[in-house]
Amino acid sequence: MTTSRRASPPGGDGPVDAPERVPTRAWVALGGLATSTFLYVTTENLPIGLLPLVAEDLGVSRASVGLLVTAYALVVVLASVPLTGLVRRAPRRLVLTVLLGVLVASSVVSALVDGYAALLAARVVTALSQALFWSVVTPVAAGLVPAHVRGRALSVLYSGASTGVVLGVPVGTWLGQLAGWRSAFAATAVVGLVALVVVAAALPERRPGEGAADRGSAPDRGRYGALVVATAVGVTGAFVALTYITPFLLDVTGLPPHALGPVLLVRGLAALGGVVVVGVLVDRNPWLAFATAVAVQAAALAVQHVGGASPVVTTVSLVLSGAALSALATTLGTRALEVAPGRSDMAAAGTSTAFNVGIMAGALVGSRFVEDAVRATALVGALLSVAALAVVLAEPLVSSRRRAPARATPPERTTP
Repeated sequence: MTTSRRASPPGGDGPVDAPERVPTRAWVALGGLATSTFLYVTTENLPIGLLPLVAEDLGVSRASVGLLVTAYALVVVLASVPLTGLVRRAPRRLVLTVLLGVLVASSVVSALVDGYAALLAARVVTALSQALFWSVVTPVAAGLVPAHVRGRALSVLYSGASTGVVLGVPVGTWLGQLAGWRSAFAATAVVGLVALVVVAAALPERRPGEGAADRGSAPDRGRYGALVVATAVGVTGAFVALTYITPFLLDVTGLPPHALGPVLLVRGLAALGGVVVVGVLVDRNPWLAFATAVAVQAAALAVQHVGGASPVVTTVSLVLSGAALSALATTLGTRALEVAPGRSDMAAAGTSTAFNVGIMAGALVGSRFVEDAVRATALVGALLSVAALAVVLAEPLVSSRRRAPARATPPERTTP
């Protein structure tokens, strides 16, 4: 990948455009960070696939194992902003290396514990590290490349997160069934150690405030506030439907249990495709890319509600909603870096909090319909997505720049 640099030609008449290559070390560092996002998403969701194995081995209920995911998300919501403020002056390579070290250590503990309380404690520690990780990693990754290709760099970063859903959790579940659930956590520790070494070796040393992505490129408190609200509402809409997609597919669509895996795999692959597509488009117009992702999600969930009895229609709607949600998450990072009213890490902490609030709220709202009206989860998700789209479309109206008074121009002095 190249960018432009002004340089003087040998003849000396003036500067000309010359290609400037992104250093290989930057791509290696970005690969290490993408692997880290893969690990955090995989680790967060592993208990879902390992739920019956963990419950049986530790002698607890399945609901207790489910709490390992719910408590994890709650810790991320509560800790993101405070922890980010706490390390605001710490070198970013040091912060990310320590966080990956915590991930490795807590994964080892998770693989070795012999009781539920110890496993829950290890999960809380991992969640604390993740709360800070998502706040720091986006500005760091964006700072590795020139401003006009930040969207593509963030698409690489978030492709790791999507791969965690598509590949990490299924492989972890398979490994747990093959060699015991503890082996899945041991595997994340091994991969985490590799990511730690890559990040420590390849990431440039930089203190906060020294990078080009440490402040918003077009700071706007009003737009940032709208972005946070749209994220929370839009993600709530997505997870009202997504959290309870299995009973929807079984009870509304009428799929046999053996068809669930392939359908969800197709959705996961679509999510990965959404990251790739939006990575090409987001650098041109981040606001439009975000609005389009929310609009596609609203349409897909509406189609899912109306045509949910058809396996073909439902599968198409899942493909679109999966691609839209991953595109939304990827674009969110670019938008936060653009309109951050202050430090971009604090802005990322705010949007990360909003995203996790959406996950928790979606599960809570959907639980009210799952027993008696599971089909309504798609309708409620679509309506919430429309509300989020309205917020996005109204964003220019709440811009703080729009409200700022114009600076008066002094009158010209004239000679009598």
